[in-house]
Amino acid sequence: MITPPLAEFLQLAKQGNVIPVFAEFLGDCETPISAFQKFNRCPYSFLFESTEKNDVSGRFSFVGFDPRLVIESYGSEIRIVRNGIEERFCTTSDPLDEVRKLMARYRFVARTELPRFAGGAVGFLGYEAIRFFEPKVLPAREDDLQLPEMLFMLAGNVLIFDHRLRSLKIVVNTFLDGGSPEKAYARAVESVESIMQQLAEQVDLPLVPIAVNEKQAPPRSNFYREEFERAVDQAKEYIRAGDVFQVVLSQRFESPFGGEPLDFYRCLRFINPSPYMFCLKFGNDFALVGSSPEMHVRLVGNTVEIRPIAGTRPRGGTPAQDEANAAELLADPKERAEHIMLVDLARNDVGRVAEFGTVRVTEFMEIERYSHVMHIVSNVTGHLRSGCSAFDVVRATFPAGTVSGAPKIRAMQIISELENTRRSCYAGAIGYFGFDGNIDSCIALRCAVLKDAQAYFQAGAGIVADSAPQREYEETVSKARAMMKALAMANQMRSV
Repeated sequence: MITPPLAEFLQLAKQGNVIPVFAEFLGDCETPISAFQKFNRCPYSFLFESTEKNDVSGRFSFVGFDPRLVIESYGSEIRIVRNGIEERFCTTSDPLDEVRKLMARYRFVARTELPRFAGGAVGFLGYEAIRFFEPKVLPAREDDLQLPEMLFMLAGNVLIFDHRLRSLKIVVNTFLDGGSPEKAYARAVESVESIMQQLAEQVDLPLVPIAVNEKQAPPRSNFYREEFERAVDQAKEYIRAGDVFQVVLSQRFESPFGGEPLDFYRCLRFINPSPYMFCLKFGNDFALVGSSPEMHVRLVGNTVEIRPIAGTRPRGGTPAQDEANAAELLADPKERAEHIMLVDLARNDVGRVAEFGTVRVTEFMEIERYSHVMHIVSNVTGHLRSGCSAFDVVRATFPAGTVSGAPKIRAMQIISELENTRRSCYAGAIGYFGFDGNIDSCIALRCAVLKDAQAYFQAGAGIVADSAPQREYEETVSKARAMMKALAMANQMRSV
């Protein structure tokens, strides 16, 4: 049965110009992975999943494909592709404002039967986009990956998996462009039926051996170990001089990968389940695959939320060792001071768009465990100030203090000086701007860029006055270990 029926649709057409048309089915014979594979022919598509505390799967997974349009930016140059027609121009504001202008054209008619995301702009904002919000921050010299600084697809068709109810909704967002609402409804119904037929098809997914060949060649880094440790010492000089309290330095790893993005994603979600798991395909150019532990920012209704992570230890080999590592982490004065500083920075970021007096720390210094590491985590919320939008929220909080440092602007200037190449997607934001005004995004951590048969992934460490260069280097390697293992597993899939 199609919801809404035609008569109700015609009434809703008087309220807005984006109306979700959907059908609901039992979801016990389909998975987000198999559904994503069935629409692999679509050049632009996305898959979002999540794992909550204690390795419990998040309630919803989302698969999207055949976007209405794609918008991307290279510096101030904007490129929009709509129905195969390309438009290029230079923005006089900032790239994110062009997304806002596009989204402002749409008035979404929300449905209580749908979760908080049912369509909108899905994609990423690269780290170097900060130069449009903070002109004092210049990007690193070398841009070897040549990726857009921003790319969003306007999701029209979305599959929503409800793992609690074990149901699947096929959602076709119907855009009313001044034509006949009756014809628009008929096209939407046809699209729902076509998607149903495609989901009924069988697909072959390769079996994935869980045992990993540990003898594979290690990935190549853009830093020699001695170089990275020297950069840590240089960062400490800036800290001693009073320029910053903390700066986050990272290194990027590179390794051959000739498989499909979904291959890598399947392995990563097994090895490192996290609150934000994603697989995004951007045409034939590149893909992003990741399993991030950290929210960048979320806006639901008028509640702004940031969940800073700072402080890391490896997981223990036994439960007792794991608990000992957690206790040692929470007792470490350096880690505590670093975390408290970044919680204060998060409070400041939320305060830039929140009503005065509403900023709260709702969780403070809790331990969250992941496959290879554990972190100290806190949670900061505030009530959105009147006149501020989702786009203001992203600008106020971008990039996260946990991947830049404090004070942010000077820390980012030091990063541009000391890191060898541009960060590109790493440390930026990945997520969505919903048609309903909500946003949810993660920091691009534990994230790989797949391009030209190579995988690129990055990891960083927060440098403070008493940092030990050797330990900070080892922290970056520890954070990247899940990516390395997933890559090794994915590379051996096709040889089975």
